Amino acid sequence: MFLEYISTKKMNNKDQEYIRRAIQLAKEGMDNNAGGPFGAVIVRNGEIVAEGYNKVTSTNDPTAHAEVTAIRNACKELKTFQLDDCILYTSCEPCPMCLGAIYWARFKKVFYALEQTDAATIGFDDQFIYDEIDKDKDARKIPFKQIGREEALPVFQEWDQKENRTDY
Repeated sequence: MFLEYISTKKMNNKDQEYIRRAIQLAKEGMDNNAGGPFGAVIVRNGEIVAEGYNKVTSTNDPTAHAEVTAIRNACKELKTFQLDDCILYTSCEPCPMCLGAIYWARFKKVFYALEQTDAATIGFDDQFIYDEIDKDKDARKIPFKQIGREEALPVFQEWDQKENRTDY
């Protein structure tokens, strides 16, 4: 039950309302030249707690996707970094980055309207990222080289021994 994608065919009236709001946000963001046509709504206990739309180009932030923007807004509003009692409604199937953020936030459910193949048809094709993840580090298009491990390791060891840490 940690994360479940459900098609719009199995939604109730409230789910329809929330997905429509996500779609409306996608249009608002697009009309405001904030970024691509993507919107997201976060709901807890039947109430919208946060919204967001894509702001990549207006903020010069490649991480300002609708889902990430909504997650940031929800965490600020709810004063928490985990949204395990929340549901995310998004206008399109999340990209790999947003999928990672969704798992880190620990949503209990995700509803989406369009699929990644729909996004690809208008120039938002993230398949290359999925392909890169599956490659060996040495075969990736952007070179990855490990340096400074011995200097960084003590920080991890200190974290492991820290008694007043907040686990997540």
